[in-house]
Amino acid sequence: MPKLLAKYDVIIIGAGPAGYVSAVRCGQLGLKTACIDSLSDKFGRPSLGGAYLNAGCVASMALLESAKLYHALTVDLAQHGIRAENIALDVGQMIRRKDRIVAEINSHIAGLFSHHKIDHIHARARLLQAGHVEVVPVDGGAPSCLIADHIILATGSAPLELPFAPIDHEYIIDTSDALNLDSVPKRLAIIGAGIKGLEIASIWNRLGSEVILLEAQESFLNLPDQQISREAYAIFTGQGMEMRLGARVISAKKGNQEVMIKYQDHEGSHALSVDRLIVAIGRKPSSEGLAAPEADLLLDDSGYVHVDENCRTNLPGVYAIGDLTLLGPMLAHKGIEEGVFVAEQIAGLQSMINYDLLPSVVYTEPEIAWVGQTEQTLRGLGEPLKIGVFPFSASSRALAIGRSEGLVKIIAHAETDRILGVHMIGAGASELIAEAVLAMEFSASSEDLARTIHAHPTLSEALYEGALALRKMALHLPMGK
Repeated sequence: MPKLLAKYDVIIIGAGPAGYVSAVRCGQLGLKTACIDSLSDKFGRPSLGGAYLNAGCVASMALLESAKLYHALTVDLAQHGIRAENIALDVGQMIRRKDRIVAEINSHIAGLFSHHKIDHIHARARLLQAGHVEVVPVDGGAPSCLIADHIILATGSAPLELPFAPIDHEYIIDTSDALNLDSVPKRLAIIGAGIKGLEIASIWNRLGSEVILLEAQESFLNLPDQQISREAYAIFTGQGMEMRLGARVISAKKGNQEVMIKYQDHEGSHALSVDRLIVAIGRKPSSEGLAAPEADLLLDDSGYVHVDENCRTNLPGVYAIGDLTLLGPMLAHKGIEEGVFVAEQIAGLQSMINYDLLPSVVYTEPEIAWVGQTEQTLRGLGEPLKIGVFPFSASSRALAIGRSEGLVKIIAHAETDRILGVHMIGAGASELIAEAVLAMEFSASSEDLARTIHAHPTLSEALYEGALALRKMALHLPMGK
């Protein structure tokens, strides 16, 4: 056993959204807390926030905002009667802006740790047994041991890799590398047209890359409602993204400053040459080496930590949260809620998480968001349904800001009128979905939503109009009995 350094009430391994928020709640509740994380930024400095902040949605959103501005200046500006000349693209400055935003949020998290007297330890950590954690400093040094009554595992996830497309971080890259390119690839391929693949495609497509998405599935974007997925496919292909569905990549090799890709589809075998290839096929739990073999932490065959409904592992006083478990999807806000939930359990407070009402968002342009069930799932269950759809092309605000693509779809029970699902694609969908989550959390009916006054003109009216459309009473669509 390494030398004992200190004892805490709670030790958290991992400082991503789940881990750092759990640490903050523990600190708020008066628990002596340490948070151990080994992540460093590109300059070798300790970096809080995990992959989500440094190489995930926050970094991706920052770059997408820059890409949207460039696209607006080069493509959309003329329709406003504004002309600009000699517009230049500085990708390096875009990356530096993204890095500054990430660093600012990292500094804010560090400030929260300091305010709540949370010890941040920049080290690699390993669970030795219940109550004992081995700590090895990132910058070297002898291992030591920390003990605590409660240990929370929150090491998150990492990108999946493909043996036939080995990452070299130069020409064949992962999703983190894709947010740090120093120039715009002329031709870019992405393996995987899921959420992360689409988010990255939205950035580089707007900056001028020819983007080709190679998706092994025959269908496109299976998680949201199929009507939303069809609308998304039409919008993204209209933006110039090329979707090759049913395309199973069999090899990818670096050539002379290019990547040669071979793939198969129902028409046979094909070859493709691109400047860069991004592998975006999903993520796996970062559980390798998390616990010593003798700790007997129970994992499944895919590396997920086995937990009960209270996020408790098979070891006493040891919890796992966020992407490490199969309790809900790999979403930052899922991990955040679990972090709060476990911290409050430890402090003797009672709370709950409604996994059925976790909103999902795809940070593309336009955004996609949904909560609850899809029409196809509910029809498969035999539920009687009524559905209201309102297109943003009928929204005064969407037309005024030039963002009229997309729609809102509301699904309610035909007999009880309870809202069962809300799905949307359009401007500000990531913000609009919160109203739907709140309505469903309080078991609202579609009539409740239809009788709630929304400011006019606003994008949020699309929810109001969608609820009215359930009764064929939408005010800005040609409807009637």
